Amino acid sequence: MSTPIGVIGLGAMGRGMAGSLRRAGYAVHVFDVRPDAVQAFAAEGGVGCSSPADMAARCEIVVSVVVNAAQTEEVLFGASGAVEAMQPGALFVMCSTVDPNVSIGFEKRLGERGILYLDAPISGGAAKAASGQMTMMTAGKPEAYAKAGKALDAMAAQVYKLGNQAGNGSKVKIINQLLAGVHIAAAAEAMALGLREGVDPAALYEVITHSAGNSWMFENRMAHVLAADYTPLSAVDIFVKDLGLVLDTARASKFPLPLASTAHQMFMQASSAGFGREDDAAVIKIFPGITLPKKKS
Repeated sequence: MSTPIGVIGLGAMGRGMAGSLRRAGYAVHVFDVRPDAVQAFAAEGGVGCSSPADMAARCEIVVSVVVNAAQTEEVLFGASGAVEAMQPGALFVMCSTVDPNVSIGFEKRLGERGILYLDAPISGGAAKAASGQMTMMTAGKPEAYAKAGKALDAMAAQVYKLGNQAGNGSKVKIINQLLAGVHIAAAAEAMALGLREGVDPAALYEVITHSAGNSWMFENRMAHVLAADYTPLSAVDIFVKDLGLVLDTARASKFPLPLASTAHQMFMQASSAGFGREDDAAVIKIFPGITLPKKKS
């Protein structure tokens, strides 16, 4: 395959997705606000672009892996945005976690220009993105899927088709983030209690990860705590945003979410304490009277 595909956003997920597409044989064009990230990918065989518009002029498929709705808006409609250079029949794949109504709005606005759109948020973390094993929750018109061809399968092991118009992909991602955020918060609370009670943290981790109380988030994130490594693969502020979206969605239909509300407050507290840009496992730092593991020398 030599089909040119563009990837905007070379963060923890986008960098891996671009690599997966390149391994599948696509000519991958990339853009990021960090020139060094673009240069590094170009050195491995990709093609660097100077702006979203520059990319859209070269690629009929543009995959956006930026942080939020505001960044997606800028990528599409801002200065040097992609939309002005995209031709009718081109495809925009939106992989950010956003309010479902925002995604529906993007599809409508692009559709008025004859541009195809896929609501396609992602999950799985940086490692699965890098290996092409992540999950993609998609919704869009049949023509959009046809245009995407095999590109989605090149990026994800599981591509779920959840409807023929935008919105359902984002709704399912919102629900996933509810669970992810609550699980991280609960994992941090459990580890914090163990530390407060004087339990050896490594022993606690070993027992829980082989017992019924385990979760993927406990196993993954509490390993960061044990290593005292808060490098932000997914930051505290991501869950301030994502759980905020969860609560906004539920509030619109007056649906109660007591656990999500509590988890959101925990991440808000961690962010307010100065940990917003640290790994989301840093939510454990809000608990008083505990001594966290330190990095081994």
